[in-house]
Amino acid sequence: MPTRRAFIAGAASLPALAPAARASEPVSHVLRAAPATVQLAPADFPLTPLWAFNGTVPGETLRLRQGDMFRARLENGLDQPTTIHWHGQRLPNAMDGVPYMTQAAVMPGDSFDYTFRLRDAGTFWYHPHANSLEQISRGLAGVMIVAEAAPPEVDAEEVLVFDDWRLTEDAQIHPSFNSRHDKSHGGRLGNYITVNARPEVTGQQVSGSRLRLRLVNTATARIFRLRLDGVRAWIVALDAMPLDVPEETRELILAPAQRADLIVDVTAQPGEEAMIASVERDGTYAMVTWAVTGPVMTARTAPRALPPNDMPRLAPDDARSQPLVLEGGAMRGLPEEAVWKGERQAARKLIEGGQFWLFNGVAGMPDTPLVEASLGETIRIPITNRTAFPHAMHLHGMHFREILPVGLGPWRDTLLVGPDETREIAFVADNPGNWMFHCHMAAHQMSGMMNWIRVI
Repeated sequence: MPTRRAFIAGAASLPALAPAARASEPVSHVLRAAPATVQLAPADFPLTPLWAFNGTVPGETLRLRQGDMFRARLENGLDQPTTIHWHGQRLPNAMDGVPYMTQAAVMPGDSFDYTFRLRDAGTFWYHPHANSLEQISRGLAGVMIVAEAAPPEVDAEEVLVFDDWRLTEDAQIHPSFNSRHDKSHGGRLGNYITVNARPEVTGQQVSGSRLRLRLVNTATARIFRLRLDGVRAWIVALDAMPLDVPEETRELILAPAQRADLIVDVTAQPGEEAMIASVERDGTYAMVTWAVTGPVMTARTAPRALPPNDMPRLAPDDARSQPLVLEGGAMRGLPEEAVWKGERQAARKLIEGGQFWLFNGVAGMPDTPLVEASLGETIRIPITNRTAFPHAMHLHGMHFREILPVGLGPWRDTLLVGPDETREIAFVADNPGNWMFHCHMAAHQMSGMMNWIRVI
């Protein structure tokens, strides 16, 4: 495997890597990443050139079954290298889609076959892990749904992909991908929010009907605060993993890369509306609006928990602890010196190189992992955020639970850590390989907030 420096060195390292492998079985899905043009802004604006999987934004929703073998071919129709990361999947390391760590980047005109068994049911998503800030911001993202053997009884299901876009006045993607302000502040926040690439999703629902909603945040920086009106809602899964007991809610925080499965009963009466709204600093925006019709269906009891996935036994009291301290960014700043590219360098040099954030005093991907764990070992990571901004911390290949004062939180793969917070997670290192652990605000990741975990 190339060194961590090769990981961030870019295409210059590619000749040293093996070519992409071909699966022996035929693929069931072909995902072509290529330019596309869509009506992203309202109809009185011009079309927006984007990058898309198979010409649609969001990309095709892949509907699959737990336990099946998944086979997909990525075809690169872009003018730059790319990959696909299957976010939240517990899969073999070679299929994780991280260029220069788990596979060679897929060069323009080339393809790569991904093959892995679908261990878990739930709501996942897929996106590039090469030049992530630009490629995701231009539209490369899609949802992957793995159905349970015994799904809950509902009247309808909807997939809702929340995103934001930075557009120019003529509805073109703003080219400010290398903005120092974004990197050192809250990330690339857009000026136009959408659900399923539309400003609002509308439809009809019968009063009393029960829905399953699969919510996904594919934005690179925006934290969505969602308010639900005209429904009674329960969270039944977070980041694909079922909760032990469904949790009733009226509001939901969805950080970049996080997902939530809801069971909702429509409580609005015929002639009224039910909705999901996004609470933003400048107001509240209806994102999903259902006109409610009759006849009124009979009220139901609270939903039962979804069938659990096969998760490891977590014993945090006996675990080894490895702290992680987040530093840097605007308003707090870098220390006078920090490690970058394996050497101690002045803060000025880091800033000139576009590095604004530190993990344990190191900017960018280090040569040595944050943790080297034995297979089956339980690891605790207290995460202390000394910055002025929130960070969505994502672990590849495994799920973790937060250690709470009253027990353990739900299984997750992405945790939002607010400014001046310390949040502690624990996970079982049950998946061998080298796994990224990084901030999923893509501008933060690219400007310093990357590390990795080795499981041997």
